[in-house]
Amino acid sequence: MRDPRFIHLRVHTEYSLLEGAVPVKKLIKLCDAMNMPAVAVTDTNAMFAALEFSVLAQGAGLQPIVGCQVSVAYEIAAPGERPRLPAPVVLLAQNEAGYMNLMKLSSCLYVDKGGQLPQVTLEDLEAHAEGLICLSGGAEGPVGKLLQHSQAGKARLLMERLAACYPTRLYVELQRHPGEGGQLTEGERMTERPFVEMAYDLGLPLVATNDVYFPKSDMYEAHDAMICIAEGAYVDQIEPRRRLTPQHYLKTEAEMAALFADLPEALENTVEIAKRCAFAAFKRKPILPRFADDEVEELRRQAWEGLRARLAVIPHAVPVAEYEERLKFELSIIEQMGFPGYFLIVADFIKWGKSQGIPVGPGRGSGAGSLVAYALTITDLDPLRYSLLFERFLNPERVSMPDFDIDFCMDRREEVIKYVQGKYGRDKVGQIITFGALLSKAAVRDVGRVLQMSYGHVDKLSKMIPVEGVKPVSIEKALADEPRLREAAKSEEVVARLLNYAQAIEGLLRNASTHAAGVVIGDRPLDALVPLYQDPRSDMPATQFNMKWVEQAGLVKFDFLGLKTLTVIQNAVNLILKSGRPLHVNPLGETLYTPAEGAANEINLIPIDDAKTYELYAAAKTVAVFQVESTGMMDALRRMKPTCIEDIVALVALYRPGPMENIPTYCEVKHGLRPLESLHATIDPILKETQGIIVYQEQVMQIAQVMGGYSLGGADLLRRAMGKKIAEEMAKERPKFIEGAKATHGIEAKKAGEVFDLLEKFANYGFNKSHAAAYAIVSYQTAWLKANHPVEFMAGVMNCDIHLTDKLAIYTAEARRGLGIEVVPPCVNRSLATFDVVDQKLVYALGALKNVGVEAMRLIEKAREDKPFRDLVEFARRCDLKRIGKRPLEMLARAGAFDKLDPNRKRVFESLESLMAWSAAVTEAKASAQVSLFGEAGDDLPPPRLADTDDWLPGERLAEEHKAIGFYLSGHPLDDYLPALKRKKVLTLADVTAKALGQGPFIGKIAGQVAARSERKSAKGNRFAFVSLSDPTGPYEVTVFSDTLEACRAHLEPGLAVVLTVKVDVEGETVKMLCQNAAPIDTVASDAGAGSGLLIHLETPEAVSSVAALFERIAAEGRVKSRGQVTFSVFDPEKRRRYQITAGRELPVNPQVKGALRSLRGVVQVEEV
Repeated sequence: MRDPRFIHLRVHTEYSLLEGAVPVKKLIKLCDAMNMPAVAVTDTNAMFAALEFSVLAQGAGLQPIVGCQVSVAYEIAAPGERPRLPAPVVLLAQNEAGYMNLMKLSSCLYVDKGGQLPQVTLEDLEAHAEGLICLSGGAEGPVGKLLQHSQAGKARLLMERLAACYPTRLYVELQRHPGEGGQLTEGERMTERPFVEMAYDLGLPLVATNDVYFPKSDMYEAHDAMICIAEGAYVDQIEPRRRLTPQHYLKTEAEMAALFADLPEALENTVEIAKRCAFAAFKRKPILPRFADDEVEELRRQAWEGLRARLAVIPHAVPVAEYEERLKFELSIIEQMGFPGYFLIVADFIKWGKSQGIPVGPGRGSGAGSLVAYALTITDLDPLRYSLLFERFLNPERVSMPDFDIDFCMDRREEVIKYVQGKYGRDKVGQIITFGALLSKAAVRDVGRVLQMSYGHVDKLSKMIPVEGVKPVSIEKALADEPRLREAAKSEEVVARLLNYAQAIEGLLRNASTHAAGVVIGDRPLDALVPLYQDPRSDMPATQFNMKWVEQAGLVKFDFLGLKTLTVIQNAVNLILKSGRPLHVNPLGETLYTPAEGAANEINLIPIDDAKTYELYAAAKTVAVFQVESTGMMDALRRMKPTCIEDIVALVALYRPGPMENIPTYCEVKHGLRPLESLHATIDPILKETQGIIVYQEQVMQIAQVMGGYSLGGADLLRRAMGKKIAEEMAKERPKFIEGAKATHGIEAKKAGEVFDLLEKFANYGFNKSHAAAYAIVSYQTAWLKANHPVEFMAGVMNCDIHLTDKLAIYTAEARRGLGIEVVPPCVNRSLATFDVVDQKLVYALGALKNVGVEAMRLIEKAREDKPFRDLVEFARRCDLKRIGKRPLEMLARAGAFDKLDPNRKRVFESLESLMAWSAAVTEAKASAQVSLFGEAGDDLPPPRLADTDDWLPGERLAEEHKAIGFYLSGHPLDDYLPALKRKKVLTLADVTAKALGQGPFIGKIAGQVAARSERKSAKGNRFAFVSLSDPTGPYEVTVFSDTLEACRAHLEPGLAVVLTVKVDVEGETVKMLCQNAAPIDTVASDAGAGSGLLIHLETPEAVSSVAALFERIAAEGRVKSRGQVTFSVFDPEKRRRYQITAGRELPVNPQVKGALRSLRGVVQVEEV
């Protein structure tokens, strides 16, 4: 190869987030096309790409130069002055020492910086200078900035300091990015001559660089838009902002040679530097901290002791000898592969978690197939009981790191991570970085914003991009598939500009965050192995390499996952134990756990054959039951009617696209409605538990072993090849399987080929049985709790979703109607901040109210302690209402939480300001100790004035309650209408759902209280709407197309009650309703044969005035349109006679008015006449 004349030493890849626009793979391809032998990647304050770039570049025959553009705080501000922003220098790794120092400096930019801008000091540079070449930073570097501020003396001193820091390794950097007319940027014009003079004067070499941010010059405008996205600026703004030039692209060697023809030495030095930096970041073998002096012996000891402890308290699935043989086998493989330390580390932090009462899942993924893991209590299900395979987890024929995914209670996961930090050292433990990309929809929204387009316009364009699965399609595909988007681009220049820019930056990395679960543990400080990053919101550093590359750097990932269901289980168990009742009776009378561990772990010892639990599954009463709460799962449960844990394991594995088509066959064979089909006598036992169907990957492996003569390790390789559909591998494996079947069992080639074809089909669909079994156990635990401790279980579920109103509505309905549990409304004298159980009643949480917050409600809980509040004044005295806040207090009043102190909710609501002012005065008196020896704070203050007002009407009370709770709890506005609606065959939501799922589509009537209406325009310009409603059995939504909307819009206003004629359909697991007509509920109720008048029985004549006042209020509101004759039946105690008085005019009459009358004091009965 010819000698190059120029090498790029300053390139920003897409890992310079929202700044660089050159993907690493594209950079390598461009260098190959330009015949460039080497290139440096110098991302801004980041080494995110260092290992990826090194490995991929070397694989393509390109010399990688690992570098970083580092921001340096170069000048200390005088007192009272704002410090200057840091300025960049470029550092390139010459050798391994330089790479180590570069990682240290890159870590210094972020770790423990408290959210300040990434920067290092000159002292940091001096401390970590060995092995690094420094480019001075050009016009925008620290020396260049001083020159631009006319501080030539300081500039020279700084250059001398850098020269001393990097002897023979400092290069004075020159850049030329000519704009229109060939003019350099202002900074380049001001600094180039002083740089050259300073270099000659100090004997420093010059170097030419092009500051590369995008691949080609035609991307300049799109890149400029991306810079605006990063800086919150607008493309066309007049105000100053950061602007590059079209020259910041990856120029050819010839272009750079022409640009610096007058300074050939500056070009030659780029080649010289490339020769000096003959180093690349490298992969390492897995590195772990040493757990014990003799890890092999320690693992053996813990495994054998653990197995003996397990066998003492569990039913044996196989003879003890088989457990012992399996343990010996697994230990030999673990030792042979060099992983004893890994198992010991995982077992240690799991045992610690359990010792602290932190719930840990029974297992997850293929790790549940290890008996060693079970013996060490890493997992909590017996792999021999469930026929799980160790080789699915750790295959001696395919060397790779084991990978335990561990589920912890989501509330206490951080405690386990902190333990690991404490044990191994804070500097040796870190999280793993992840990167978010600019997907098509986000790119359109971001670019639209910086082009100053209206939100509505951009939103409309973004919604034209279809979504496939969970990701939007590319803009290119959207333009091909969506004619409206193409038309918008043709007809509007700004839309064409937006899509052009968005398409150019689509797919580039946008932001950095941390992996939800991954943690790495090193045997030395992590910054000696990888560069570190730290999210300002976290107190724990993360690796700058993502999950793929951090493992190649030698760090082993441990997954600390937070599983909400474990928190649900723990919440429920705590409530059960709080009541003084045992969770269950262990028939063996023994336990694996200490008292501290027991509360979190006894759930693992519940009986697996509980009849009530399987009855619950068979009846599909599985709302809130892990893995089986969707309507589709419920339908499968009704058909399957599980009778053993194996059924649940199979259902978890089968309920996925593809395999779910086998659910009917499984159910029919299970219930004797279809014969079990035999593949071959040799493998029938393997498929017996799944009714002759291949469900699990482990079954594919077992069939290959039993029929094809494979080892289980070889069978795992076969399974992987089949799953990946590697044709070349299949061509090799097929004859091997057929020959093995013939040699092992004399099976003819045709039959063996049929079985191989079947394995190939199901290997792609098959599910990991270890994972299915582990999650089936968790599902069973939740179902067991619901069947045996329903109140505590529902409280536990609701505490986990305490801020999710929609879910709380579903769970409350399930508790009441599904389980017959009494739900106690929120009450400041009975409720806690969280959901509680008292006398087997579910007490609604104060903290579940909207806009309240659990912590604010704990203040009430603490003030109350064991002494209930007598009245509102005492409540205001004992609670600091200012700390609680007016908004939360309003929600408490609306929800009826003060009903025990004052039943008039409106009076409480309107008295809150007075109560808060009085409470503040009491609090002030307490603080100043102005309390008498025998009195209470506030005794010498005038009592607060309470509002003098009538209470809200029952309908108003429910509406206010709905605002606070998010759904109707104490009743529903339609309750009084139900008898009349039933006569008109109007269904409830529960009726509609049951009928649709049982019988399929139909047309029927449903009543509802309108909550909201959202109108949209279709592609053809027709208006349609989504209307949210509810009835006493729950909330629902209907779609209303244009013709019906036009005719019925007046009846679909929020707050109105209607009867809808709906076309009911079922899509997948969801019941959908299309509205065909709407009528006021009063019209339907009056047509239902109900009387048009009322006869009101009163206790005393005095009650007439309150009834009359109610009618006046209802008439004034004008909501009730129907009128009728009203007669009062009044008992006169003096004459001991009952009189009837008829109102002189017709009054508002409907079922809701009837309900309101019944709520009045003195009203004995209300009859329809």
